[in-house]
Amino acid sequence: MFGSRGDNLRFPLLLSISYDNLPILLFDGPRKLLLDLMQSKSFANSDWLRRLSESHSKASELLGKSQAEQERQGYFHTLREICQQPESWIRTSEQMLSSAGALKHCVAGIANLVLTGSGSSEFVGECVRLVLQHELGVTAQTIGGGNLLTCGSRALPQERPALVLSMARSGDSPESAGALSLLLEEEPRIRHLVLTCNEKGRLAEGFRGHPQVTVITLPDGTNDRSLVMTSSFTNLVLAARFLGLLHAPKEYEDLCLKLSRVATGLIETHFGTLARAATLRFRRVVYLGSGSRFGAAREAALKMLEMTSGRVSTLCETYLGFRHGPMSFAHTDALIVCFLSSDPVLRAYESDLLSELDQKELGLAKLVVGENIPASLARKDDFIIECPALAEVGDENAPVIDVIVGQLLAFFRCLEEGLHPDLPSEGGVINRVVPSFTLHYPTGAKPV
Repeated sequence: MFGSRGDNLRFPLLLSISYDNLPILLFDGPRKLLLDLMQSKSFANSDWLRRLSESHSKASELLGKSQAEQERQGYFHTLREICQQPESWIRTSEQMLSSAGALKHCVAGIANLVLTGSGSSEFVGECVRLVLQHELGVTAQTIGGGNLLTCGSRALPQERPALVLSMARSGDSPESAGALSLLLEEEPRIRHLVLTCNEKGRLAEGFRGHPQVTVITLPDGTNDRSLVMTSSFTNLVLAARFLGLLHAPKEYEDLCLKLSRVATGLIETHFGTLARAATLRFRRVVYLGSGSRFGAAREAALKMLEMTSGRVSTLCETYLGFRHGPMSFAHTDALIVCFLSSDPVLRAYESDLLSELDQKELGLAKLVVGENIPASLARKDDFIIECPALAEVGDENAPVIDVIVGQLLAFFRCLEEGLHPDLPSEGGVINRVVPSFTLHYPTGAKPV
């Protein structure tokens, strides 16, 4: 079904979103944040959503309701933000290509690259670290924003010159600006690159124009309004991915287009499959991935945890690591989500592990994501998410596809739990932006 439209994926943005009836409860924080969010634009195209509705009864049920009813049931934003990703990736690629000159200056001569963020933004780094390390020929390391804030430059690799890439959806979380500010004070010669979805966030506004900091803001529609990160996550992954292809801009542009096609096919083909999988009586989910796809497993696990308000427990592991204790998590109420590699050697290891799970009769069911998935890997009640052309883009670029599977599974499970995907956290335990907290700096430090 996918792949027949080619460049028609560059469809015009026909969906006009009205915010006249927007429930205030969808947002936390000051009035300025609310107004900023209300002004940003979605990439969710009306033709695309209509086509999806015609293909799946579940999509028709959800999208057939009025906007006011979708907002009342609390899924209006999240569903569009998940579905807009194929189109948004094209826009992000255009944005990054236009910033190539500044990015080449950032990476020129560096000895190491540090990718940082908090929560989902940290997992962005896990999705691209290995491929950037290979393509740039430098040491690449992912370090959480909290670790940089508490340990400062001691957490960084020793080689210099260094580039620290800070990634964030809003850029308003306390760690984001706090960690960057501390590093600028402690090691003023380190270069910094900020990738954010919010041009008015503290991370963007506070450091734009600083001589050691380059700030790039992604298209405004990537700044998700939902509590959970969806399109912001995958767009940050693809934005960071360009660092390894600065010398091959056409290859990067083609890659983003191919991924857009794969994602379109995935959503069109398996929207209903994932809705059905979410109805299983699982109370825990295991996510397995190798290499860069372990980053996708971490993000998918967090999405399920967030969107079910902690009612569904999650665990993420590598295939080989799963044998070392975590396999005890695979009870009869566990769904096991498997991101299956296209690499022959990795797939052999992964297939062995899945066969072992079947032999031991572990888990309630498996949900396997990949291309050319052998029938032998599936038990009677398992779900197969076949993604044509996934092998062509390669494992190093597959995390954004895996994450969409995780997002849709979590979205549907959220609805099954009677929660609201736009604001799933019961009692406001978590927020769209982590509230301010006191920052403690080392004696003598005077962060900018």
